[in-house]
Amino acid sequence: MRCLLPIILASAVLAAPVAGQGSDGRLTLDALYRSVDSLSPRVAGARASAVAALARVPGNRRLPDPRLQLATMNRQLPGFDLQQPLGMNQIQLTQMFPIPGTGKLGLAEDVARSLADAGQAQVGESIWDQRARAAMAFYDLYQAEGTLTIMRETLRLLEAVSSSVNGMYAVGEAKQADVLRAQLEIGRMTGQVADMEAMRRTMAARLNTVLNRPPGVPTGSPQLPVFPDTLPATDSVIATALASRGMLQAGADQIRAAAAAEQLARREIWPDLEVGVIYGWQPMSGGGTDQMLSLMVGASVPIWAGSRQLKMRDETAAMRQMAVADLTAMQSDTRGRVAELVAEFERTRNLHILYGQTLLPQAEATASSARAAYQVGGVDFMTYLDAIMTVYGYRSQVVRLDAEQGQALAELEMVTAKPLVVLTPEPALTAPGGAP
Repeated sequence: MRCLLPIILASAVLAAPVAGQGSDGRLTLDALYRSVDSLSPRVAGARASAVAALARVPGNRRLPDPRLQLATMNRQLPGFDLQQPLGMNQIQLTQMFPIPGTGKLGLAEDVARSLADAGQAQVGESIWDQRARAAMAFYDLYQAEGTLTIMRETLRLLEAVSSSVNGMYAVGEAKQADVLRAQLEIGRMTGQVADMEAMRRTMAARLNTVLNRPPGVPTGSPQLPVFPDTLPATDSVIATALASRGMLQAGADQIRAAAAAEQLARREIWPDLEVGVIYGWQPMSGGGTDQMLSLMVGASVPIWAGSRQLKMRDETAAMRQMAVADLTAMQSDTRGRVAELVAEFERTRNLHILYGQTLLPQAEATASSARAAYQVGGVDFMTYLDAIMTVYGYRSQVVRLDAEQGQALAELEMVTAKPLVVLTPEPALTAPGGAP
């Protein structure tokens, strides 16, 4: 009976939940998201691009810069003296502007502002995209850590069982095959622990990559947020995504920019006017200065309209059609992806309930019954060992389903641009886990 005591104590480990993370060194999704917003170079690049696009708007409303020219006319050579009476010095100032009523400047501003709006919408898309990437790595890391914890607990249980079986074999109460089988399972689980430890390091390095940090920076232990029990109807989630997703808003802004550019191209056939004023002065031979003022009006002549202005119409019309097609494709992809993710959430949620509330308790009860039966010789060692490994498998499945459920929600947050999980509030950090 003393030999069986370690088995009884160690088997109780199977009934305990996966060890939770303490307040020290834990990694929450809330802290991770704030770190992504501040540390991700892709988010910083999207913000800089939006600022650049916004800076282009005012200049598109302005006329071209005027031209200032200094000139001298009719000077004699080799002395370079002014020739009388034709020589003079001049200052010329000219300004190009579109014909009033064509609205070229307003349309150019509309193009620039629509592109600036698209750039701002892309910032939101970039933030949610990088958050989703970070969340994927977060849940992969959670699965690796949770599975590793279960593996180590199971390994300790197998070692206790092996020790007890060895004691029983020494007094003739167990078979040699039982001893060998226990050692085999210990070796197998030891290899799986080593593999999972390497996987955990890989997932931590992937998370650090999203945050633009060195791969070896400590990440902390992931702590699951609170998942919603249900989601709104699929049609409602799709409507939210179509109305809120930054990528779709940017696509609509690009269509507006393309439409304004098409209108502008149709008005490029109208010539631009050039108005100039010329001030000239000429020193007089008897003293004094002869001054004169000239005015000029000119216009551009679209002599290459067939290959330039009219082709600009074709180009901008095609660009508008491309923008419409791109937005239609993105909307279709978004609708399909939302439906897939809602189905994935429901699948993982239902399986999590099945495993956590039905199969795992049944497996734990079976393991306890097999342990008791093995103590009195009611079942063989293989039956008891299979019961132990079944509990291990179901516990690992629960952790995997947690991770998959979180990943489905993270991607749904990206495509809807709306938070779906309840984040754990944490003080602002410069990096996840409190790393500098």
